[in-house]
Amino acid sequence: METVRRITGVYRSLDNRYGGGHVRESVVRFLDGEVSVLLRGRYDTRTGMSLLSAAAEATQLAGWASYDVGMNGLAQRYMVQALRLAAAAGDRALGAEILAAMSHQAAYLRASAEAVDLARAAGRAAADAGIAAIQAKCAVLEAQGHAAGGDEAACAAALDRAERAFDRADRTSDPQWIGYFDETYLAAKFGHCFTALGRGDLAQRFAARSLDMDGEHYVRGRQFNLALLAVAHAQTGDPEQASVIGMRAADAAEGLQSARARDYLMDLATRLAKHVGLPSVRDFAEKVRPLVQA
Repeated sequence: METVRRITGVYRSLDNRYGGGHVRESVVRFLDGEVSVLLRGRYDTRTGMSLLSAAAEATQLAGWASYDVGMNGLAQRYMVQALRLAAAAGDRALGAEILAAMSHQAAYLRASAEAVDLARAAGRAAADAGIAAIQAKCAVLEAQGHAAGGDEAACAAALDRAERAFDRADRTSDPQWIGYFDETYLAAKFGHCFTALGRGDLAQRFAARSLDMDGEHYVRGRQFNLALLAVAHAQTGDPEQASVIGMRAADAAEGLQSARARDYLMDLATRLAKHVGLPSVRDFAEKVRPLVQA
């Protein structure tokens, strides 16, 4: 069981550094060739539950990597299977994390009602598990769902709950797989909510704070956050600064195999297209064109 978790951890680290396209096929082979064989064995109850939980982690990663490369239908199927495994293992905390990942994808696909429903279900599971950090994540994802649907009041209420849950979280007892969730991740989610609502003025502060992250281990996340900050500047009518930061986001995307990374650059390029007469915007458009076409 510990071996499955360690191998999954290595793949998760590679996913964060290089994108889902770098690990997806390897994770699927690991599931099909090794994890599935283990699941067919016979174990005592405690060992069996631990194995099911480890298998759920690996299956969730396969879904997350599939989502990152734009294979959204396949990603959802992996997530549902991961949720079933977590339920069979009695692992409520991991079940909440998987539901939160499904909400994350739904918000990205602009399925706002589904994102909210999944985040609320995740929040209930997190409350049952008694882990405040996951409750905070679920609340901020609910906020993102509301933002995707344009509901500013509901978004603000969920953001307030996220902040309060984060403040009371005792991180010493958290599962190792939630270690990425920190103040900079929370700030990025606040920024995404405000850009979705067209409030680049508010998003700028949070997007800038999100860049205080561990950019060495979370290369993809840093690229996302740079793109977020660039969009916030575009929303406030500063296309030149948006282009300068966008160039940094494009540089960060060069080693990533991530459809989401390209999508964020495409969104920024679309926002800046009407300012193509500006040299900085033109430079960004030329920089991003081959990345988007790759």
